[in-house]
Amino acid sequence: MRIVRLQTSDGVVTAAQTSHGFQRILGDPASPLAVDPAAAELGDVVEGEVLAPVVPGKIVAIGLNYLDHIREASMDVPQSPLIFTKFPSSVIGTGSAIRFDPSEIRRVDWEVELAVVIGRSTRSVPAAAALESVFGYTVANDVSAREAQFADGQWVRGKSLDTFCPLGPAIVTADEIPDPQRLALGTRVNGESVQESSTKEMVFGVADLISYCSRFFTLEPGDLILTGTPWGCGEFMTPQRSLRDGDVVETWIEGIGEIVNPVLAPAA
Repeated sequence: MRIVRLQTSDGVVTAAQTSHGFQRILGDPASPLAVDPAAAELGDVVEGEVLAPVVPGKIVAIGLNYLDHIREASMDVPQSPLIFTKFPSSVIGTGSAIRFDPSEIRRVDWEVELAVVIGRSTRSVPAAAALESVFGYTVANDVSAREAQFADGQWVRGKSLDTFCPLGPAIVTADEIPDPQRLALGTRVNGESVQESSTKEMVFGVADLISYCSRFFTLEPGDLILTGTPWGCGEFMTPQRSLRDGDVVETWIEGIGEIVNPVLAPAA
C-alpha cells in the first residue's frame, strides 16, 4: 500500500495512492502509522498538496554506509554504523523548496537515501527479527551543508538546516518491499543523473541498522532511519559541485517513487 498525507481544504488527510488518484482512507486515521494495509477501506478521491508522508519523532541517520560512496570519499569502511541525527524541523515534502542563505552556506550537497519508517516500539531486537519493526519505506534527500558539517567535528548543524530533509512522496508499506537490499536509487540535478546505485551497496543493511540502533536507544513508531547515500555527491566530484538557486533536485528509489525539490537560495 502507498500511503500519503495531503493538505486539503478540509485539513490534513491520510490517503492511499492508487490508479484512481489519492483515495481517502476511511476512518480518518490521525497518522499513516494507524493504517492497517490489510484491512484499510478506501473512499472518494481527494485532492490536495502532497506533504511529507510522516512527521517523525526523531531522525536517525547513518554516515558512510555505501561501499561506492566510501571509495569516492577515500575513507575507511566503518567497523560499526556511524550514527548522527537530523532535526525533525528539517523535513519538507515533494514540491517544497530547499532553502538556504548563500551568504552563510555555499557548499550544499544532495544525498539520496532509503528512509525506513519504524512501526513499533523497538529495543534490543536481533537482526533476524528486525524487519518486523518496519512499517514501510520512503525516499529521503539528506541535504548537507558541507562546510558546516566538516567544520564542526560533528554533523548535526550541517545536516539539520530547515528544509534539508525532503521526504516522500509516499510510505510504501513493508509488505510491498520484502527485500530492501535490492532497490535501485539515484539523484538527478537539473535533469542530469548524478547518483545511481543500489541498496545492495550498503555496508550495514536495514535489519542490521535497526538491530544496532535498538541496542542503545528505543526506536519509536514514526521514527526514521536514513540509511546512507551512494556515490555521486557533488562534494567529491572534480570539479566540486554544489546546489545553486534555481536548481531542481529529483531523488528516486525503485518501487517507491521520486521527490522533486527546487532550490531557493537568492543572493542578498
